[in-house]
Order: sequence, then C-alpha cells, then structure tokens
Amino acid sequence: MSFKIQVPASSANIGPGFDVLGIGLQLYLTITVTIDPTIDTTSADPHNAILSYEGDGTVPLQTDKNLITQTALYVMRSNGMENFPNGTHIHVNNPIPLGRGLGSSASAIVGGIYLGNEIAGLKLDKGRLLDYCLMIERHPDNIAAAMLGGFVGSYLNEMCEEAHALCQAPLEYILPKETTPKDKIISQQPPFNIGEYVSYNWNRKIKCLTIIPNFEVSTDLSRSVLPKNYELKDIVFNLQRIAILTTALTQDPPNQKLIYQSMKDKIHQPYRFGLIPGLNTLLEKITPEKYPGLCGICLSGAGPTILCLATDGFDQIAQDVVEIFKAENVECDTKLLDLAYDGATVEYS
Repeated sequence: MSFKIQVPASSANIGPGFDVLGIGLQLYLTITVTIDPTIDTTSADPHNAILSYEGDGTVPLQTDKNLITQTALYVMRSNGMENFPNGTHIHVNNPIPLGRGLGSSASAIVGGIYLGNEIAGLKLDKGRLLDYCLMIERHPDNIAAAMLGGFVGSYLNEMCEEAHALCQAPLEYILPKETTPKDKIISQQPPFNIGEYVSYNWNRKIKCLTIIPNFEVSTDLSRSVLPKNYELKDIVFNLQRIAILTTALTQDPPNQKLIYQSMKDKIHQPYRFGLIPGLNTLLEKITPEKYPGLCGICLSGAGPTILCLATDGFDQIAQDVVEIFKAENVECDTKLLDLAYDGATVEYS
C-alpha cells in the first residue's frame, strides 16, 4: 500500500484578525507513505517505521520525537493502535520554512493527523480531524487554514469542565516524551467540536507575495512580548477593520485602499517591532499610493515573514521590501503564491 498526503503552508493573523483569520498557501508539505510487509522494520524504530526527510532545516527522525509521527501515533493510540504496521516507510518533503510564520508546525500537525487517520483506517471527516489537531495546537487559525484551505475564520468553543480540562492537558501528555509518566499519557479521543470554522470567499485576482527573512522567530518569544491587557480603543480599532476585511477581500474589482486600511492592526504587530528589524519602516513605506497593485501588508503569523496582498507590481514590491530588510543586514527569499483552495489532501497510488 502507498499513499501521499499534501498539506499547504498557511499565513495567520491576517491584518486585524489576530488568532482568527488564516489562509492556506500553495506551498506544500508532502508525506509519502509506503507499507511493504516484506521489509522488516520492527528493529529500526520503537514504533516500526523508517522515517526520512528532505527540505528546510533539520528534524528528528525518530518516530517518537518527530512532530508528524508523534501526532500520528496520538491518533492511532486514541483508537487502539500502538505502532505503525511492519514495513512502514514515511518520507517527508518539506519546502515550508521552519519558524518563519508560514505555518510549518500547523502543516506538520495536520499531516500527522491525516497520517494517523489513514494508517488506522478511521475514515474521519475534516471536522473530526480538526478536533485531534486542536488537542495539540490550541490556536485554530493556522490549523484551519492548513486543513481546509482558502480563507478561513475560526474560534474555540466554550466547553464543559471535563472537556476543557482534557483540552488543556500538558502537550507532553498528548505527544509523550521519554520522561512522561506512563499513567499521564492520554489515550482517549478528543472532545467533539473543539472549534468552529467558516470559509470566506476570496477574489482570485489577489495574490500572496511572501517575503521571508533568513532568521527564525519562535511563536513563544513573539507571544511573550504581547501585553496582558489592551486599551479599549485598540480593540475597537481591530474589530472595526476585521468586519470590513472579510468582505473587502471578496469584492471585484478589488478596492486596494479599502483592503489596505482594513488590514491595519494594533493588537500584535506594534509589539513585535523589536523582534523584526525593519518591520516598522516597511509598514510605513509600502503603501498603495506608491505601489498601485498593492492591496495590503501585514506580518504572516508571528513573523518574520511579510505577507503582501497584491494584484500587480509584485517584483517592485518584493524588491523594495527586500531592500528595507537589507538595510537591517537581513537577507530574504521571496515567493509569489496563490491560495490553496483544497486544503489537505490524500491520494492513493
């Protein structure tokens, strides 16, 4: 048996939609799986699988330490299956930059959930698979975008005390470490309907230009600089704009100035200027007045990647953003991407 899982990259925190809005992007994590029982893998790995990797960065190749296979094992364990079948080979091809704000962790988690679903033959729908994802990643914006594709809004449901406690369990109880006590490892299925999701329309004339600096910003660090409390005026500022943005991005022809203004944010970007050299400058200088094809600009996720929505003039926008970063001694890559409208997929061969 062999099959291939593809999961798109994602950009979250779109404009004012901090922890709410995300988009799937046509840059795919690919997991190719072959199961050949004539090949003995029982001595190669504690969970019977051989794992190989190519792509950005380096990752652990032990199934009990790699995020994709750890996640798959959680799904399998929750449904009475402890190990991969004998003869399992899992090859991961990952072009999504690690730690750059393009949802590499979300793609790995979604890919792992799909892997567990296929190996265990569960045939779960995307809604149920999202419940498993949210046991591991508690912020649904990237997860929903990677799973569903397109332009997605999401939130977490309020839950009963028992379900809430399960969802708040330490991550090492769900993805166990060597030091995790055996009696703490969670082997039960997640609650139903942990989150809610809605897909918005998107004007397909609008493309996603990503400018990717050559340094990483951890999500934990980027969250640590955010305040515990916000001023009411800043909250209202974002609420007003998110109400406009979800419709403005559907309209044809695109209203560049409306999208640009409704993509402004006061909840997270201003607090992250110190983590991303040049961010303040480019948010001030890259405007529709100077670049007629530009619709909007924001941090992608926690950064440092910059997301520019545009209909034209991509090369000039990219060149000038790269120059702003270069003045801060930061080199960048650029990618022009469409939305991944199908989200995560599985194909058998």
